[in-house]
Amino acid sequence: MTTILIRNCAVLVTMDEQRREIKNGALFIRNGFIEQVGETNQLPNQADEILDLTDHIVFPGLINTHHHFYQTLTRVVPKAQNANLFQWLKTLYPIWARMTAEDVRVSTQTALSELALSGCTTASDHLYLFPNGSRLDDEIEAAAEVGLRFHASRGSMSLGESKGGLPPDSVVEEESFILRDSQRLIEQYHDPKPASMLQIVLAPCSPFSVSGDLMRQSAALARQYGVRLHTHLAETQDEEQFCLQKFGYRPVEYMEKVDWLGEDVWFAHSVHVNDAEIETYRNTGSGVAHCPTSNMRLASGIAPILKMLARGVKVGLGVDGSASNDGSNLLEEARQAMLVARLKAGLEGASLSHADAPPLMTARQALEIATRGGAAVLGRQDIGSLEVGKCADFVAINLNRLDYAGALHDPVAAVLFCAPVRVDYTVVGGRFVVKQGKLANIDEGALVQRHNQAARRLLNGA
Repeated sequence: MTTILIRNCAVLVTMDEQRREIKNGALFIRNGFIEQVGETNQLPNQADEILDLTDHIVFPGLINTHHHFYQTLTRVVPKAQNANLFQWLKTLYPIWARMTAEDVRVSTQTALSELALSGCTTASDHLYLFPNGSRLDDEIEAAAEVGLRFHASRGSMSLGESKGGLPPDSVVEEESFILRDSQRLIEQYHDPKPASMLQIVLAPCSPFSVSGDLMRQSAALARQYGVRLHTHLAETQDEEQFCLQKFGYRPVEYMEKVDWLGEDVWFAHSVHVNDAEIETYRNTGSGVAHCPTSNMRLASGIAPILKMLARGVKVGLGVDGSASNDGSNLLEEARQAMLVARLKAGLEGASLSHADAPPLMTARQALEIATRGGAAVLGRQDIGSLEVGKCADFVAINLNRLDYAGALHDPVAAVLFCAPVRVDYTVVGGRFVVKQGKLANIDEGALVQRHNQAARRLLNGA
């Protein structure tokens, strides 16, 4: 058995049921699970490994609920910089069609390394196109080397332009193959046990890129095996018009028609949802991955997250694709979630008295979305907070730095109000993924070189 003692934390943010913030906090870890939580003088003073985190704030590992790792290869493409979603996709689809299995592997490690350095310990990715022989297996194998918990979504596109969909026919697959491959991946890789490092998700891309039949059959397959379902939904007004014209329903109502509502489902974005649709989410237990930076980058709008939270909807955080965010910094995403919710509240309350103005999202609410919220969205009870019996997934940041000077009267709020920084430690199941600000399992310089070579090749059309 291996034991680890984390002690002398300036503040230990547990995110437990009581939302405790323990000064001079400590964790005692055995075999990757938290065995004790409390003040340093209350815990044992011996362990196989002892880490003194004086001057550090420690909080649960952040959970990323929506991403497209491969898009790190196409950041800030000039023709896509100033486009809305549909035009942005049409610009990038031909570039993505040139990807290889090696491109998938290097982009996976780049995105996960960025996430780890920003405090992420669990990441879900939505890979929905597989050109030139690439497979979800390539992403799974590459992710294992980085060391984060991984929810690998077997995405899909089957509705090409010739059938009235948005993507070109060159990047879509036959639906019978999609379903066979989905079943193979679940049987080969999915691990539902506590402390699981790998789970499979079924994730047809969006209402405008797959058929209703594939949505229904994917839902049935997922429920047969007990895996979760994920897709994009209600991201833009263009999507809303597409659904009304093609199916006769708004996006959320269309999901009901294809059996895509429930505790086992979460949707990326949900920007354009009304009060009745938010109530549908609450009543069915459907979750939301909030992606504020991407929604701003593509001018999609501002999701009504505070309203969802007030109604009891499960909300997690996602950095989304690194070509619609151009980064994979989850701590920064939590800050953006807080700020854009405040902007929305300000716009909605502009004509109201101070007493009637809507509330502002707090730093602690945003941090909760990124931890407990993400765990709920992914259906995981073993992560998201620092409690006895849960996985030893945590992050530490040294507060004794210029970025936080003058803000130590509330270090929890400072982590988001002040400019986010690289974390000093990211630990997953008691194993270091980031240690003293450096990646523990990946050569960052070599990875950047490989990634840039792949990106240049794709953009040059080679």
